[in-house]
Amino acid sequence: MKSDVFYTNLRTGFNNSLLDKLNRLMTKAGISNIDFEDKYVAIKMHFGEPGNLAFLRPNWAKCVADKVKELGGKPFLTDCNTLYVGGRKNALDHMLTAEQNGFNYVSTGCQIIIGDGLKGSDDIEIPVEGGKYIETAKIGRAIMDADIFISLSHFKGHEGTGFGGALKNIGMGCGSRRGKMEMHVSGKPNVDKDECIGCGMCTKICAHGAPLLKDKKCTIDHEKCVGCGRCIAICPKDAIHEGTSHSNEILNCRMMEYAKGVLSGRPCFHISIAVDISPNCDCHGENDMPIIPNIGLFASFDPVALDQACADAANKMPVNPNSMLSEANKCHHDHFDDIHPDTSWKQGLEYAQSIGLGSREYNLIEVK
Repeated sequence: MKSDVFYTNLRTGFNNSLLDKLNRLMTKAGISNIDFEDKYVAIKMHFGEPGNLAFLRPNWAKCVADKVKELGGKPFLTDCNTLYVGGRKNALDHMLTAEQNGFNYVSTGCQIIIGDGLKGSDDIEIPVEGGKYIETAKIGRAIMDADIFISLSHFKGHEGTGFGGALKNIGMGCGSRRGKMEMHVSGKPNVDKDECIGCGMCTKICAHGAPLLKDKKCTIDHEKCVGCGRCIAICPKDAIHEGTSHSNEILNCRMMEYAKGVLSGRPCFHISIAVDISPNCDCHGENDMPIIPNIGLFASFDPVALDQACADAANKMPVNPNSMLSEANKCHHDHFDDIHPDTSWKQGLEYAQSIGLGSREYNLIEVK
């Protein structure tokens, strides 16, 4: 069956802001059909890494939180800690990063709770029915304690999964630190020493001390490596490669099974905002210029249909000149395959559909 995906463009007029349009979009998509009265509501989003300016502004979060409160719910913003070195590895740094990027009670209308606790170890194991790779997903406890789950996602490119949308925000984002390790474990990389220049950037980004420099060449200690892929993304010479030819496909499958664990057994609603569509994840401490023009706002009860609709809309857009995508010597039939050729977002959505997360077939309903 086709799922309904609701969409509104970014055109505005007097007394009709983008926040007004998001409010109408949520209403038209049926968010009020959920019983929010006195329910705890997790709004899962990404607060951005220090130095990144592509993450969603706090104004978007406040619009969603205000809607939840209007409907009687008790919202909080949440995310889980990261594997890699950066501004969100523990709850204290994570909350400081969120504040530095503009997220606080005044700007968002609700509190921030880091889902997997101070050190990323406060999680709960959730059985994944029908999972081929994951028996129990390790999800941040605060996220699973919520009665209702809302994903608020920034749609953009991603170096491991092609793009990051609703399902990545849910599956990877809600995994605790050990959950993220479990999802990444098949992707342990290797180094092409002919290409390595010994710059040491990989050693600085790794949280586990896996990259080792000797005689100005890097090797990866697979005993220490958790396969998070940060070294692959940061290498200026593309000298670090995935450890197996199917590691990104396995990552996709595990991530979808984690998403199933997060969403099972409670009301859920999903919003994706396709603006500032950078080539890589907001986990980077920088953001390259957008690869395509801004698109609009999307909402659905079906995260698979939502991701498919966003990807289809993105692939209809022209390539921004002087962007990373414009430098790819490709035909541009699929922007995300072009910019990250070792990924397969279609395979990820096919697997998500196969395990009952939703449908890739959808009806796109425009909201004025």
